[in-house]
Amino acid sequence: MAVFQMGSHTHAISMTLYRDNRMKVVNELQRAHNFGVDSKPVILLQGGDNISHYDTDVDYVFRQSGPNSDSGSVAKPAYFKGIESRVIKSPAEIEVLRYVARVSSDAHKAVMKAMKPGMHEYQAEAEFLRHSYAVGGCRHVSYTCICGAGTNSAILHYGHAGSPNDCAIQDGAMCLFDMGANYGGYAADITCSFPANGKFTADQRLVYNAVLAARDAVCGAAREGVSWVDMHLLANRVMLEEMRKGQLLQGDVDEMMEAGLNAIFQPHGLGHFLGLDVHDVGGYLPGCPERSSKAGVNRLRTARTLKAGMYLTIEPGCYFIEPLLNKAYGDPSLSKFLVKENLDRFRNFGGVRIEDDVLITETGIENFTLVPRTVDEIEAWMAK
Repeated sequence: MAVFQMGSHTHAISMTLYRDNRMKVVNELQRAHNFGVDSKPVILLQGGDNISHYDTDVDYVFRQSGPNSDSGSVAKPAYFKGIESRVIKSPAEIEVLRYVARVSSDAHKAVMKAMKPGMHEYQAEAEFLRHSYAVGGCRHVSYTCICGAGTNSAILHYGHAGSPNDCAIQDGAMCLFDMGANYGGYAADITCSFPANGKFTADQRLVYNAVLAARDAVCGAAREGVSWVDMHLLANRVMLEEMRKGQLLQGDVDEMMEAGLNAIFQPHGLGHFLGLDVHDVGGYLPGCPERSSKAGVNRLRTARTLKAGMYLTIEPGCYFIEPLLNKAYGDPSLSKFLVKENLDRFRNFGGVRIEDDVLITETGIENFTLVPRTVDEIEAWMAK
């Protein structure tokens, strides 16, 4: 049997997986368009526009990926009847995704062990790339590595050509490293946040534990039949409550949510589908819930009800972004919730994100991400 494999120590992918993927699309097209034996041939063309950003000589493949969750801008959303076949993962796909998540988890752990103040951000990226390829056989990553330290950790898509992970990492800086390997075309997408010196300050512990509580709440509640919008709101509500307990916020959390304060500290959605694309297709298809225009949920990449076999990221975050904080301070409907004398300590903090890759089941989730997550686990691992 023909397989894709990068050595006996790596996962063997039967080539039938790729055949089966194509057949799922073909069968869906046949069903949707009533194609029969006597039908004329159908040619599927790659659509979209080739847009040069003037910073590369690489001709990237156009992704029909729809609205961007961070900017809200639309990038030529496209749909054809076969896209839904990508949403529910097959048993063979699940095993590949499990493997690439494990390799990526191990690579993140290698970065955490190698981390020393004074390193440059790109050296953390280099260690991730080395481990993913040398140990896991993953030649490519699923997206440009994001290795932000200090205030750079509050830049959601840091690491691009304009800011290529090139800053020195200061002692005590909070690191936010968002990196995922790719194996056989399948993506991982994992984020770890930790202090560069391996020891959390009281403020770092406060923010990190608020995000961890949000992640834990979603991991405990997500299952088949649950709304993804409800999961996003649950994560935001838990995080705001923890920030209120830490005396960064004051007032009623439900009123904060209604005012849209959650979008000040987490200006992105809870997560996204994951598979052959890191931001996989299927978020807003015909017949699925439409994107909300309400602040706090309008940047979700999907509003669907979860089904067993869906594979998504769960990635709550808390960021102290200067323009957003200034906006909140200048808005009476938001500023009344802010304890300014305490929040001002976080002006140069950056941000924290915790991102796991999870499989939805009938009764809950299976988390494929295997990295230290609690403060104690992180400190113990980095001290080894």
